[in-house]
Amino acid sequence: MAIVYREDGTIQGYRNGEPYGLPYKSSGLVTYEPGSSQVLLGLRHGTGPGGNRMLTGHIEQAQLYDKALTDEEIGLTSARFNIVSKAQLLARMSEDQRSQLATWEAEAKALSKEIGQLQNLRVYAVAPQKPPATHVLLRGDAASPAEEVSAGGIQAIQGLSADFNLTTDASDAERRRKFAEWMTSRENPIFARVIVNRIWHYHFGTGIVASPNDFGFNGIRPTHPELLDFLANYLIEQNGSLKAVHKLIVTSETFRQSSRPRPDAIAADAGNQWLWRFAPQRLEAEVVRDTMLQVTGALNPQYGGPSYRNFETFNRNSQFYIMQDRAEPEYHRRTIYRMWVRSGRNQLLDALDCPDPSVTTPDRAVTTTPTQSLSLLNNSFVLRMADLLASRAADGNDSTSSQVERMYELAMQRQPRSEELEPAVRFVDEHGLPALARVLFNTNEFLFAE
Repeated sequence: MAIVYREDGTIQGYRNGEPYGLPYKSSGLVTYEPGSSQVLLGLRHGTGPGGNRMLTGHIEQAQLYDKALTDEEIGLTSARFNIVSKAQLLARMSEDQRSQLATWEAEAKALSKEIGQLQNLRVYAVAPQKPPATHVLLRGDAASPAEEVSAGGIQAIQGLSADFNLTTDASDAERRRKFAEWMTSRENPIFARVIVNRIWHYHFGTGIVASPNDFGFNGIRPTHPELLDFLANYLIEQNGSLKAVHKLIVTSETFRQSSRPRPDAIAADAGNQWLWRFAPQRLEAEVVRDTMLQVTGALNPQYGGPSYRNFETFNRNSQFYIMQDRAEPEYHRRTIYRMWVRSGRNQLLDALDCPDPSVTTPDRAVTTTPTQSLSLLNNSFVLRMADLLASRAADGNDSTSSQVERMYELAMQRQPRSEELEPAVRFVDEHGLPALARVLFNTNEFLFAE
């Protein structure tokens, strides 16, 4: 194909070196400034929506000339093109060459598909921009700005200067850096205490300050203020290493105490405020689910990567989510990899006090309700895990007693006691191994860490 714009304004088309159609005279050629336009091949004119304006063929070669070619020149140009088809190429290749070409084409197709998927990925980031000036608002009225003020810290925190030494027109990056340095400063009396209190809360179920989100006048006073200060100083000395604080706590005598109760200690300190034992803690809802997957051998150990989505979604003027209990291995990953849907709650996790994902929960509620026991008996996930545990216990064990012993080893990490074995065997003979698995899932020994 060739198109010639002649000096007299005539436009002539050519096909295979021969004139194609009748020439016509343009109403007037348009002159474009250098650098203000592009030559685009394969797209029809027009900017309106709809229609297919893209060329459905393949352009093998394109040439532009700075003069109008004559009919003879058009014919000579067309004769120079000697396009070899793919079929002709394949016919001249050996079998090994055709096989290698097919491999390369498959690899190229896979890479093109991967590139197409990458083009749909989005990265969310803070776009730096110059923040507007901040003014003192007279009587809090946004319509009555007074003098400009620069960014700074909170003056109520003692021992730490609230002045960032920034100008009123400081950039967003400078403000963020100064705020981060101010918050994590060694002289900040709050930051390190709040961090180590949350770590203590994670390990013992209750923080040294029982109100982890409130260290102010409305919060609860620390039970061991000297211990809180010691841990805060230790965090600072370790250059903010959380791993060092975790290691210090879990290797301490306080953490490694037995959970066995003592009548005299209970009489003096029933709430274990003075840490005379390691208080039993019920496993978090996510840990209960993960433990079931582990003891049944169904846990998918894959780390990282995209979350698993145990729901279906549809749109009817709004987005709706239907939660599902799926049995494929990709849905048996640890619960931390579950995609949380604020309007879609998991019934088992919900019953075991898993907090609402739409709000922050510094201190989880721990309740004991009939719904929890019923869920651990009748929830579809629990029923499936009970069947898997029963199959694992029965594998290679012919007698009921050996199956019960194996189930105790898997679920409790111990052999059943003599007073447990005989009733369990009778129970299995009457109700089956999966029923015993559900009983073990409901025991304090399975649900509590001591």
